Amino acid sequence: MIQTNLKQTAENRLPGDPDKDTLIEQIIRVDQAGEYGAKRIYEGQLAVLGHTPAGAVIRDMLAQEEKHLEKFNTLMAARRVRPTALEPLWHMAGFALGAATALMGKEAAMACTVAVEDVISEHYAEQKAQLGEDESDLRETISSFRDDELHHRETSLHEGAETAAAYVPLTTAIKAGTRLAIWLSKRI
Repeated sequence: MIQTNLKQTAENRLPGDPDKDTLIEQIIRVDQAGEYGAKRIYEGQLAVLGHTPAGAVIRDMLAQEEKHLEKFNTLMAARRVRPTALEPLWHMAGFALGAATALMGKEAAMACTVAVEDVISEHYAEQKAQLGEDESDLRETISSFRDDELHHRETSLHEGAETAAAYVPLTTAIKAGTRLAIWLSKRI
């Protein structure tokens, strides 16, 4: 896979590669959409598991996602980046995914988090590598948020994610859906 690197000069870009401004817009748009989707997943999980001991763990992760979302909302406004047109879909799909996995049990809800955070941590690492020195603040934000996402993954593993029924097919499907959501949110 060929990645655009902001450190490259314009003459080194390949046909079809976004220019720097377009790449930054895509990064902010897709990250805002992802944080919004994560918020909705946790809200769906809380609708089912909020009254259980798992509720406290989920609320802690939700609080971090809300801070991430607030930061990306601020970046969108400051840099005049439009949100994804798919936000209404992510509103429903995120909540439905969270509620559905929670209905399968705490372990399935935690498996959902592991799957999503696996993809998001890879996604953030790729973005961080694409950003040049002139985008050090955005790179540091992404790096910090990636650390939080990895912590959510580890917490979910500790909470029994791998003991969920059909763990491998469940996480495989959620990862595929997450990758599709990223691809779509960059573009639409």
